[in-house]
Amino acid sequence: MAIFDFNENAGEELAREIGGVFCKTDITSDEQVEAAFAKARAALGQEHILVNCAGVGYAIKTAGRDKLTGEIRHHPLEKFERTIQVNLVGSFRCIAKAAAGMIALPATAGSERGVIVNTASVAAQDGQIGQAAYSASKAGIVGMTLPIARDLMNEGIRINTIMPGIFATAVMLASPEHVLQALEKSVPFPRRLGRPEEFAAMVETVVTSTYLNGESIRLDGAIRMGLR
Repeated sequence: MAIFDFNENAGEELAREIGGVFCKTDITSDEQVEAAFAKARAALGQEHILVNCAGVGYAIKTAGRDKLTGEIRHHPLEKFERTIQVNLVGSFRCIAKAAAGMIALPATAGSERGVIVNTASVAAQDGQIGQAAYSASKAGIVGMTLPIARDLMNEGIRINTIMPGIFATAVMLASPEHVLQALEKSVPFPRRLGRPEEFAAMVETVVTSTYLNGESIRLDGAIRMGLR
């Protein structure tokens, strides 16, 4: 398994744990992504599976007044663009390059050459206050899933998207305990945060269910996000 990430320390540690290959990569850079795929393929061969998990975001309203000064401000466009470049364009960059490599693979008995799994978010459908950029980036991932499935249908490559709800990621677990408790209570059932192994199980299901293609699947404990 190859891991593409910007965090070198965490990436190298995980690669050692799983016996994989770490490729330090900024997915907003075409050159770095090309180099990462070259390194991974040199070590492991052409990939059959790509899992995209890119995700950055900012909690900023489109426009509003500063609570202290009353000054009217709008969302910094560079942060909106950064979110789109990482979450949406970066994911598509990896999809396009992986698919091009998969096409050259021999087909299986089921005529399959590869599988792509994207990570969006329930925010693609239930965007909250301050999530315009994040929701747009994740809605873009959902929106491109079916067209890409159609683009690749004659090449034996499937693509699906998972839309997670509130999961116990390292970033989320750094929140104060009272925040975590409130988040858990917002999930209908099971009333807790999603577990990483549950996300992994869904990825495995998407990969092994060969009739599943062009779909975006919520994995969220039935949550529907409120205003904030």
